Amino acid sequence: MAVPYAPPRWPSATATTLLWALAAASIVFWGLRLAAPADAPAPPVVSGSAQAAPDPAALARMLGAVPAQSVAVAAPDAASRFVLLGVVADLDRQGAALIAVDGKPPRPFRVGAAVADGYVLQALDARAATFGTSAGSAPAFTLQLPTRPLASNPPRAEMPGSLPAVMAPPPIGPR
Repeated sequence: MAVPYAPPRWPSATATTLLWALAAASIVFWGLRLAAPADAPAPPVVSGSAQAAPDPAALARMLGAVPAQSVAVAAPDAASRFVLLGVVADLDRQGAALIAVDGKPPRPFRVGAAVADGYVLQALDARAATFGTSAGSAPAFTLQLPTRPLASNPPRAEMPGSLPAVMAPPPIGPR
């Protein structure tokens, strides 16, 4: 006698187990959500003045600066001693700039701060920093951030008159 065909039971058993697990997870989620107190205090807001000043050495390492070798160099032109790496400025020309002095790791300087012996950061623009001998003196020189070329996305190279490459769905039905 031939045994009649019986489909396997594991697909329906697996689907049933997954549905019950989903129902249980939903009940636990909504139970916890409804049981939570509605008047829970919000986390405290940290004001800008309460934050500690960033560590210049750590900031320089994060931006990829490497420690400079100590080399005796003749006194270079003042503008060539400084490298402007970044600017954070507002409309009032205030803010901070990331500046490397004499090949040392870059440090952040605020407007009005002494950058090196005899030079003060006087003002900032969106991509420039102005230096002078004191805060109220005439500007000695201005450093600009280097400009980067804009990225261009050329069109894809395709055969003229051809349609774009699209994958067709697999055929449905018996083969």
